[in-house]
Amino acid sequence: MNFVSSNPLPNQIEAEQSGNILESRVDAYFSADVETDGPIPGPFSILSFALVYAGSFDGKAFSRPQDYHKNIYRELKPISNNFEADALQVNGLDRDLLVKNGENPETAMTEAFKWITKVAGHANPVLVAYPLSFDWSWLYWYFVRFCPNGSPFGYSRCFDIKTAVAVKSKLPISQAGRSRLPNHLIPASRHTHHALDDAIEQAEIFANVFQWEER
Repeated sequence: MNFVSSNPLPNQIEAEQSGNILESRVDAYFSADVETDGPIPGPFSILSFALVYAGSFDGKAFSRPQDYHKNIYRELKPISNNFEADALQVNGLDRDLLVKNGENPETAMTEAFKWITKVAGHANPVLVAYPLSFDWSWLYWYFVRFCPNGSPFGYSRCFDIKTAVAVKSKLPISQAGRSRLPNHLIPASRHTHHALDDAIEQAEIFANVFQWEER
């Protein structure tokens, strides 16, 4: 019988202990969005991603940013020849142009790691998305694969806005999509399938959910 350990890998532990994270009780949240050319990382590629500082929480008070100007956006060179035409139609990115001019994943993920840890300071970086599963799987894979320091979010520091909406709205997960958001959670930003626009939209929703008082 093969035994698969649930413990973090050594490089994951090192990533969590690098810099000055894990010692703090404060979370620093980063809203993330990725645009890809297929359903899973490895056989397919991230074409663009964005991360937006979305606030902090010290266990007592949530601090919402005044704006979302603290962000990073990158367009990447594909890592394989595989792609799905439907994915490209959704995000509207020119994959052929990115093959020629896209940033190398090693450079982009290393820069993103440094930016996240700098913005977080002494706080623990936490990745936020709506829903989380897609963006987390891509970014975690890319950080571990291409960044020498691994993931700035460790192997599990993440927050699923969809789950939070489902719990607070008393809805099944299947009915907790953006189209069912209560009016007081709807953001001013639009969902455009541009990674930076969508990361900002998510950051607004996240802050609205975090500050949602029972009515």
